[in-house]
Amino acid sequence: MTFEKDMRIAQLIDIYGDLLSQHRREIIEAYYFDDLSLSEISANAAISRQGARDSIKKSEAQLRGYEEKLGLSEKNAAFGRKKEELCSGIRALSEALCGLDPAEAADSLRRIADELDELSFLG
Repeated sequence: MTFEKDMRIAQLIDIYGDLLSQHRREIIEAYYFDDLSLSEISANAAISRQGARDSIKKSEAQLRGYEEKLGLSEKNAAFGRKKEELCSGIRALSEALCGLDPAEAADSLRRIADELDELSFLG
């Protein structure tokens, strides 16, 4: 029976890992970041292979629960998308600025500034 890794968990570990117990954090980090097998983890942690697997599964569920309640991973992704959109707009505006009417350029810059003012990582 194979035990598939959900690589989205690695991102959740980065965000919420400190909320896990030290023991669970060490086990799940060994699995996801050090790419250790369940056998290697069980030997290092002095637990059974099944104990290592159970700890990983429980930690994954706990991390998913944090994300479901807090949504920091999704907010970070949305923040990144908006940031890239605004940066792209600024780049396009700077390239086209020579041919734009000054009032049109000012309006574009105001729109971008307004969107930046509204941009919040947590909101």
